[in-house]
Amino acid sequence: MAHSLPQPSFTELLRGFTRVGLLSFGGPAGQIALMHRELVEERQWVSEEDYLHALNFCHLLPGPEAQQLATWIGWRLHGWRGGLAAGLLFVIPGALVILALSMLYAAAAQLGWFAALFLGVKAAVLAIVLQALIRIGGRALDTLFKRLLAVTAFVALFLLDLPFPLIVLGAGALGMAVAALRPDWLALKPASGVPPSGPRPWRASLRAVLVWAAIWAAPMVLVLLALGPDHVLWDIGVFFSQLAVVTFGGAYAVLAYMAQEAVQGFGWLSAGEMADGLGLAETTPGPLIMVTQFVGYLAAFRAPEPFSPLVAGLLGAGLTTWVTFAPCFLWIFSFAPWIERLQQATRIKGGLAALTAAVVGVIANLSAWFALHVLFGEVSEERFGPVRLYLPDWASFDWRAALLGAVACLLVFAAKWPVLRVLGVAALGGLVLGVTG
Repeated sequence: MAHSLPQPSFTELLRGFTRVGLLSFGGPAGQIALMHRELVEERQWVSEEDYLHALNFCHLLPGPEAQQLATWIGWRLHGWRGGLAAGLLFVIPGALVILALSMLYAAAAQLGWFAALFLGVKAAVLAIVLQALIRIGGRALDTLFKRLLAVTAFVALFLLDLPFPLIVLGAGALGMAVAALRPDWLALKPASGVPPSGPRPWRASLRAVLVWAAIWAAPMVLVLLALGPDHVLWDIGVFFSQLAVVTFGGAYAVLAYMAQEAVQGFGWLSAGEMADGLGLAETTPGPLIMVTQFVGYLAAFRAPEPFSPLVAGLLGAGLTTWVTFAPCFLWIFSFAPWIERLQQATRIKGGLAALTAAVVGVIANLSAWFALHVLFGEVSEERFGPVRLYLPDWASFDWRAALLGAVACLLVFAAKWPVLRVLGVAALGGLVLGVTG
């Protein structure tokens, strides 16, 4: 470990992470690269070795890995105060932008030109999710066993309708078992380095768990006492708290579960609106999982009693953001003292490798689900024993969405345009087709 690196003041840390928070576009890969350039290469606050160790550690945790990496760097530099500041500054700019866009969306959703604009956004989202599928699959599926896991996860979700948490936890458990018996199936490398000595930091971790569990639960207690367990805000808080525990594998991994539950389970929004929300989240800085705030806003906005729709929407968005990101601080402050020990944990690495492979199948499920609901106005479900099939109504096929989706794929894969530019062109195309059609 390097010990001659400059130690920034707390004020310098605030300035550095404010810049990172404002510039963190492009999803986890772009955000991790941005922090590497800003904090490792230019400011040299963290060594290359420590940065990579921390990144691997954050992949072991549920939640957005880039935001947790920012929190860890802040913790490393200035303890819990630095971690809290870095983590919040990474989230707040995007949270404010997506809140403003959610308010605009709820107010203007019935306007013709607005719907046409988002026809293009939905089509672009198809290309973006497909790009994520190919990119993650190419990196993660380097053995036959991992490819079989990905296919199994897709079948289990898309055809058998098994619960998402079962897929995630099952893949992790299987990976831990395989790591002990056949590590070559997961392409695991032997642990390197010397295991750390000294007492284990149980006390610090227990204190962090107790404090942040209380912070996590505080707004839910208020909702329960003031509104009761039948109010939409209670449903929002419980659902997104559960989501925060099983969001392994990055934002795309959990989006299919969230989308299907929010659309089919709770009826908070339509499949097309879910795609719109993902498109909005792609245009903002910060974690892509911020799309949860869009869902929370619309859910409360549409069932506002006893509040006005605007106030209910703001409460829904705030509660969603709280229960989505408070757990991230719990994980980091609880487990950061163990980071060097976790680097030696072969079974945990095996569980992560298997889980990442299963995530490819999860994202394939998301891609297929979005494609059906964007390209067809009517999609029904039929059951044949344990098998669930989505059956599109071919008369409801939207040629405009198909055309815009094809153009977006060309821009993403052939021209290699960045996400924001693709979204802009697709939205403009949707506006033109909507007006002329």
